[in-house]
Amino acid sequence: MSDLTILGIGLGVGAVGVLVLVWLVRRKGGQSIAETVQHVSVVERVRSVGKLVGLEVHAKEIATSTRGWSWLPPILLSQAKVAMIFHFEKQYAVDLGVLRDSDVEELGVDRFRMTLPAVEGALRLTNVTPYDIQAGRVLGLLDVIQMNANTQKQLIESAQQEAARLFEHNAERYELEARRSIERHLAALMKLVGLRVEVAWRESSAPKTGRVELDVAPAQG
Repeated sequence: MSDLTILGIGLGVGAVGVLVLVWLVRRKGGQSIAETVQHVSVVERVRSVGKLVGLEVHAKEIATSTRGWSWLPPILLSQAKVAMIFHFEKQYAVDLGVLRDSDVEELGVDRFRMTLPAVEGALRLTNVTPYDIQAGRVLGLLDVIQMNANTQKQLIESAQQEAARLFEHNAERYELEARRSIERHLAALMKLVGLRVEVAWRESSAPKTGRVELDVAPAQG
């Protein structure tokens, strides 16, 4: 048997041994490695608001991101993938805190006209749920491509843009429904104290989307 043949056999046996070792370490490691979870809570801002919410709309979106080389057979190198479910909420409201004395006009006995500011919309990300997170693996054993926090951030930004487009597409209908709801609520409230109120609106403008407010942090994969 030649030296080259012996060397080839030795390398083959060594490679198999390394793969078996990696498999054993990962199998045992998943059972014995301790996991620590830390939580840090920070109150960033507390402020009083005088908003009257007329309409609340909820939406859900699933976003998926992959990394790797799709032309390689999965048995050799699988692609890293992360799929997350985003829950959005948009409230259409008026800010009663900006009302002035001139916005209320007396029409007669117990009758008034109230001029309200334009309806504004605030889009919020209320929940993020990991749906499927997989690292890219060589031969299905060794993780070589990880999905990190930056990838999750990119997914959030992409989902935010899609959700904003969805709400903007229906903005006119949502604003109209919000106005009707606010008018009903104010009329019912004034009726409790024996008053009748007519609602007028300042010059209309499209509801402001603004940036998305994050109520939750993305889960760490």
